[in-house]
Amino acid sequence: MNRLGLFIATCAYVGYVPIAPGTFGSAAGLVVFFGIRGTGSVGLELAAIVVLFAVGIWSATVAERHLGDVDPAPVVIDEVAGMLITLAFLPVNLTGALAGFLVFRVFDVCKPWPSSRFERLPGGLGIMADDAMAAVYGQVVMRGLIALAPGWFA
Repeated sequence: MNRLGLFIATCAYVGYVPIAPGTFGSAAGLVVFFGIRGTGSVGLELAAIVVLFAVGIWSATVAERHLGDVDPAPVVIDEVAGMLITLAFLPVNLTGALAGFLVFRVFDVCKPWPSSRFERLPGGLGIMADDAMAAVYGQVVMRGLIALAPGWFA
């Protein structure tokens, strides 16, 4: 189970990239987003977020124990989920998706309140929750950008 949890938490070992693993994890999230969005199913998009969040809690907890560190850098499943939440149900084009990527990365790195507070939750829940909150902020900003400049982002 440790191997499977580590594989999932690191998004097929993407998290072991030596420089900026969170950014690469977010890029993997974009790939997952486009794969799901390509189906045109809103239900699948919602189900993917819920399942990814739940599996992320489990796998991040496993990885945290295995690696012996709190919120270890190789765990990037939270960034994948964060990208899906940031762009969920928004009519984005490629430019909008890339803007969402940048917006999410800013909030993920800065961790504005209460994101920084959620980070203190135990195990995988803390790992997933702080990025989910950063993604909610990203979702709000993306909605604003789309409303202000729909031709650019949607």
